[in-house]
Amino acid sequence: MIDVQVKILNPKVRDWGLPAYGSDMAAGLDLYAAIDAPETVAPQAPAVLIPTGIAAYIGDPGYVAMIYPRSGLGHKKGLVLGNGTGVIDADYQGQIFVSAWNRNPTGEPITVQPGDRIAQLVILPVKRATLRLVTDFETESVRGAGGFGSSGVGTPTAA
Repeated sequence: MIDVQVKILNPKVRDWGLPAYGSDMAAGLDLYAAIDAPETVAPQAPAVLIPTGIAAYIGDPGYVAMIYPRSGLGHKKGLVLGNGTGVIDADYQGQIFVSAWNRNPTGEPITVQPGDRIAQLVILPVKRATLRLVTDFETESVRGAGGFGSSGVGTPTAA
């Protein structure tokens, strides 16, 4: 368990509540849209930044907060993150924003209402690396320098 400091920046958050886990075993804390009026996200239009009304401070370089789409909104409605995944570093103390994008190629616009749960925040451990410059790798892997698709297409093989 890690203690994360949270600051309320928009008083409406007090009505909706702080980000919370949807169940006892949920990995993500729901983030709310702290907006004053409905926000329409047009299909395939540029992503929009939606404020959450909170700032969080992790304060421990052994952790990071990741923002992910909510699976129901992403799969059923097409509301995903414009940046794929959001990264909140341990030393960041500003407002958390969600980059919202409507991935539907020809679908309907998606309207985000004030207080809607629009994304989830997952706190994960981080292993920091030390980079060591080498001329050649100490061992050669089976894959080697094979790039995209070099390890197969994902089709199961018969045993």
